[in-house]
Amino acid sequence: MIELGKYNKLTVKNFTDFGLYLGEEESESDKTILLPKREIPEDTKVGDVLNVFLYKDSEDRDIATTSEVPFEVGGLALLTVTDIAPIGAFLDWGLMKDLFLPFKEQTATLEVGDVILVSLYVDKSSRLCATMKLYEVLLDGAPYEKDENVTGIIYEIIENFGAFVAVDNKYSAMIPNQELFKAIKVGDVIEGRIIEIRPDGKLTLSLRQKSYIQLDSDAVLIMDMLEAADGQLPYHDKTDPEIIKSKFHISKGAFKRAIGRLYKAGAITIENDGIRKVPKK
Repeated sequence: MIELGKYNKLTVKNFTDFGLYLGEEESESDKTILLPKREIPEDTKVGDVLNVFLYKDSEDRDIATTSEVPFEVGGLALLTVTDIAPIGAFLDWGLMKDLFLPFKEQTATLEVGDVILVSLYVDKSSRLCATMKLYEVLLDGAPYEKDENVTGIIYEIIENFGAFVAVDNKYSAMIPNQELFKAIKVGDVIEGRIIEIRPDGKLTLSLRQKSYIQLDSDAVLIMDMLEAADGQLPYHDKTDPEIIKSKFHISKGAFKRAIGRLYKAGAITIENDGIRKVPKK
């Protein structure tokens, strides 16, 4: 069966002035697909079998290509936005006709030049389209263990839940809101630590290392901010957690551990109106 959006092994049936026609070798269907002249491999003859990708041309006709396409239906690829229109965006996927990304399939506001992770699907009108909604496409059962560090790309952010991530552009993961301590956006490549492998095989990530690893960097961050503020900051262990998260991009617990360590080391004092750097003697 000839399938749109996939590679098909088809037989050369006949040549024309503008290309050749391909069809299934043993099929009751006499449907044929045009392979344009510029795409024909050298020394091709009638009866040869070619591996071609099937898509639609600008006039919505089935057409074949021998070019390398980054993905097939159901697959994932990083593509660049080439144009923005009221009904959607267009993506470069190496073919003469750009790939359409409908507005309803976008998970963020896009600009020309953005590089985004998308999947390929066939819509109700039998057209090839892209989608940024990848939750159902990504795989579970990732071959990682808890506390491993992984790399992924943010493909969707849902305010009440967190950020959804494609780890290695393949596996399903999420960063819950309580683990988000810095501004992120769709398309960002992140490094995260696996804090849970869920029963369904999907991953839960944190953008932070374990507390005993992170502590030194948190302390350095606070000291750097004290230096920039002439040695005084109006925050302490009673400050609202949301203010700490907004100002330092760490949790209230991490902040308290860090200033506690700095206090014990004699680097700061903790007072009613904030923390102060202890001058070097």
